[in-house]
Amino acid sequence: MNILFFLKPKSELAYINDYHTLRQALEIMEYHKYSSVPILNKEGKYVGSITEGDLLWSLKRWNLLNLKDAEDISVMKVERRLDYQCVTAKSKMEDLIGRAMEQNFVPVVDDEGHFIGMITRRDIIEYCYTRMKGGK
Repeated sequence: MNILFFLKPKSELAYINDYHTLRQALEIMEYHKYSSVPILNKEGKYVGSITEGDLLWSLKRWNLLNLKDAEDISVMKVERRLDYQCVTAKSKMEDLIGRAMEQNFVPVVDDEGHFIGMITRRDIIEYCYTRMKGGK
């Protein structure tokens, strides 16, 4: 099976650009109700991922209680616990499953590192569950 079967295209997803501020990152994640999102650079390449926890601990570390202050801080200054590992469209299903066991989503990039979408752990589990129940 081709892993692109599970792909949610970039056009349907929320992400943060590396030039966004801490406040913009908070607002994007709040609006879309995501706990983790990919970070892309200006060329659309995958840079890493950021979580609610990363943002929360940064607010605490910098003693920011006023969101106005978060408008002057680049999201790239936020210390990230870990960046989700990505796969390419040519990756094997085993690679995808291995990453999905450790991450909520798996970023998918093209051969040049441009972000093309993601595959969620939920979609993989849903597919397996449906197959297990005898569906297609």
